[in-house]
Amino acid sequence: MAWDDRTMSARGEAVSTAMPVSARETANREIARRMRRRGDGSRFRWLIPALYIVFLMLPIYWLVNMSFKSNTEIMNSVSLIPADPTLRNYMVIFSDPSWYNGYINSIIYVVLNTAISVSVALPAAYAFSRYRFLGDKHLFFWLLTNRMAPPAVFALPFFQLYSAFGLIDTHIAVALAHCLFNVPLAVWILEGFMSGVPKEIDETAYIDGYSFPRFFFKIFMPLIASGIGVAAFFCFMFSWVELLLARTLTTTAAKPIAATMTRTVSASGLDWGVLAAAGVLTIIPGALVIWFVRNYIAKGFALGRV
Repeated sequence: MAWDDRTMSARGEAVSTAMPVSARETANREIARRMRRRGDGSRFRWLIPALYIVFLMLPIYWLVNMSFKSNTEIMNSVSLIPADPTLRNYMVIFSDPSWYNGYINSIIYVVLNTAISVSVALPAAYAFSRYRFLGDKHLFFWLLTNRMAPPAVFALPFFQLYSAFGLIDTHIAVALAHCLFNVPLAVWILEGFMSGVPKEIDETAYIDGYSFPRFFFKIFMPLIASGIGVAAFFCFMFSWVELLLARTLTTTAAKPIAATMTRTVSASGLDWGVLAAAGVLTIIPGALVIWFVRNYIAKGFALGRV
């Protein structure tokens, strides 16, 4: 009887061990089949991102390509590589004061605007994130409505106002005009970052004897450094590419490069090569800013404020 029990248990163990092996083989075959199917599909998975990158980079490549061509070659032929590369277009920009002064003027008022916008937005965003007062939501929405309005709406009022104060054709005029659009954007971005900082940090700092300026600059600002970087980036980019107000409020002394590029018509027509070289040099500052604040922008996307 004992022998029969041992025989039955042995058979049961054999059956129980045989079934999982068969099941595992079936599962492995199914996994292998799915992986082969996925592998077949993944062969072309790179195609869509590659086409998208080519679509984005093609205009930039064509601009660089044109910058090394003469006007005759640009107008008479279409080629992916310049047949007779030349640096004349870049030499014109670096030797003509009307061109390189445009870059200097743009950098001056863009830096001014970025500094003013972020400096004004920091305390305003702190107030919106830490305090509740009558009409705070309406005031916050009103700030954003200024950002939604097109620059053409404010071109004439700004021109008349600055003409009365003698600010036409000055760097500060363009910088202050751009603050109307950049301050609301900076407040909105910074308020999101500040709201993510616990209020207990403020209270603890005050208990430890910190004054508000000391707490704000030494403790609070390092905590929102990524938000400041994101806000500064967007203020810089808007001010760098904005054309209408910059062209309306300047004539010669503070004329930016964007306005200079629209006034390149001569008796012989447009100088396409010089215009393309100017476009290439205009892209470089924005690309450098993106490179330096790329990590901050990623954090801004993660927090939902970009």
